[in-house]
Amino acid sequence: MKSFCRTENQYVRCGLAEFLGTLILILFGCGSVAQMELSGFAKAQFLSVNMAFGFAVTAGAYVCAGVSGAHLNPAVSLSMFLLDKLTWRMMLVYWLAQFLGSFVGASFVFFLYYDALYVYSSGNFTVTGPQSTAGIFASYPSEHLSHINGFTDQVIATAALMIAILAILDEANNAAPRGIQPFMIGIVVLLVGLSMGFNCGYPINPARDLAPRIFTAIAGWGLEVFWAGSNWWWVPVFGPLAGSLVGVILYQLFIEIHHPEIKQKDDLEEDQKDRHPPHYELVHSSA
Repeated sequence: MKSFCRTENQYVRCGLAEFLGTLILILFGCGSVAQMELSGFAKAQFLSVNMAFGFAVTAGAYVCAGVSGAHLNPAVSLSMFLLDKLTWRMMLVYWLAQFLGSFVGASFVFFLYYDALYVYSSGNFTVTGPQSTAGIFASYPSEHLSHINGFTDQVIATAALMIAILAILDEANNAAPRGIQPFMIGIVVLLVGLSMGFNCGYPINPARDLAPRIFTAIAGWGLEVFWAGSNWWWVPVFGPLAGSLVGVILYQLFIEIHHPEIKQKDDLEEDQKDRHPPHYELVHSSA
């Protein structure tokens, strides 16, 4: 069985890894929202959701970092493409795997909490109203939020996320030790949730939002999941992509292009590579 299932194709390996890592992210993250909502905030609070999503990113990253780099987010994959650390073909593989992993992860949460969902909503799965449950799986705007402000929210939050990720990985700056990088990135996601979650729940990940939204449309909530919030669905898809571009540009302009180029350091690193096996790069793939 092992020899039959094994593959050395890098596209397949990275795709499978991103699929499983993103599935874990959605299972733990959306599962925490379900626990909060369906218990009427008796078993969890918004802080619990923030912590769960942060550690869900960490768990998903540890699952696949050594294989695919643990992007878990199309916005991150786009950033790596813009930095010439990922080919466009591999980026598309990552996007597909992340989308499918998010879709399956949402289905796992649905079946895990199906009885609770049914009892809570009396069998009527709604998108809006006091007993609405669609927000367990995808983001919806607060009543005060306009599309422009929501898009700005996603650009700023995702840009901040990307700046922090690039700093954590930047060996020429003050990079975190490689084995701790997934944990530190999870902490950054927690910080985003603690500071930028009020407007729309900080989706900051197109796959995390769109794939579960499509699942809910199929699973009983209907097409209202796209119409709700005056057709809100596109904001958490394109906002994070734009934010990733902004984050990359800001980190490059303010930090990376100013790193001194020291030949001795490069020679030392080459010597170390000759004597030691290469470490994985958390968000790097040269395929």
